Amino acid sequence: MNKIEHIGIAVKDLEASNALFSKLFGAPHYKIEAVESEGVKTSFFKVGENKIELLEATKEDSPIAKFIERKGEGIHHIAFDVDDIEAEVRRLKAEGFIVLNETPKKGADNKLVAFLHPKSTNGVLIELCQEI
Repeated sequence: MNKIEHIGIAVKDLEASNALFSKLFGAPHYKIEAVESEGVKTSFFKVGENKIELLEATKEDSPIAKFIERKGEGIHHIAFDVDDIEAEVRRLKAEGFIVLNETPKKGADNKLVAFLHPKSTNGVLIELCQEI
């Protein structure tokens, strides 16, 4: 793994949260993107060399909607940049981690993504990201 790619935060209202985080960071978001397959709309902020991704559910049965229902708004995942996502998925599976999607899929911000189940990572949902 190379670096933290971004931190994902689940929010109920993307428009209100964009206004809040714009005030917090002193800068507007730079991108809004829907990921229909995941039932989510995302918004990205740059904070120095780091990125923050806000995630709003667009479907009642989406993973983000379920997360907010169970835990409320807040940090949803930490994403790590990797050079070869398929090799990293194989390596982590061999190390005993529970991989939620062994075949990487297209995510937001021009990335291939795969997730590790929080049960195998001390309660933290981990996202692996590779630039497409």
